[in-house]
Amino acid sequence: MGDLESELKTLIVTTLKLEDLAPEDIDSDEPLFGDSGLGLDSIDALEIGVSIRKIYGIKIDSASDEVKKSFACIRNLADFVRAHREAVR
Repeated sequence: MGDLESELKTLIVTTLKLEDLAPEDIDSDEPLFGDSGLGLDSIDALEIGVSIRKIYGIKIDSASDEVKKSFACIRNLADFVRAHREAVR
């Protein structure tokens, strides 16, 4: 697991105050939203997006297809952050 994936797992657990879940319990390919996986919702996505903007300086546009795909799982989210961090530099 990459360091960024670990950071994002910790970000999700702390941002959403998921007290019953440890970051290492989240599989990088596990769906974040919907009935399977973590079962997060659109409010959770907004909170995660705000945290990503604050921590990584990445502006996330509204729910485009790219953003939806990027927020599907930790691995996709890490790829999204990496790509946009490079663009900011």
